[in-house]
Amino acid sequence: MKYLLAAKVATAVAITASTAAMADTSALQCDIGYVSGVGGSVPSLREYLATPRLDQYRFLKDNDIHCQVSDEGRASACTGVTTLSHAKVSIYENIDSNLVSVVARVELEHGTYPVIIAVPKKDVQCEQ
Repeated sequence: MKYLLAAKVATAVAITASTAAMADTSALQCDIGYVSGVGGSVPSLREYLATPRLDQYRFLKDNDIHCQVSDEGRASACTGVTTLSHAKVSIYENIDSNLVSVVARVELEHGTYPVIIAVPKKDVQCEQ
């Protein structure tokens, strides 16, 4: 009876440890990477990802990224989405299991600026 109880406790501990290990694998293990795909503000990106595939091109055209740029050249309060093609980025932080925020150079109305945007983790390749 004691053996059966000990086996159940050991199994529960093993399951908990393996679940925690699987949760850690969703985190990117690099600081610099390359992104090819769509990125933008979190609400806009989630709306883009929820849009039917056939309407995503139109969504991109109608919701181009816009940010406020300060006199010091800092971009903030971004809305919308943009496409990135093998853009070198700095990994900032995990947003959830599917999205990560990165610092990328983005073309805006008044020039190119570093902007913190969200991108799907599946579109990020770590620098080797």
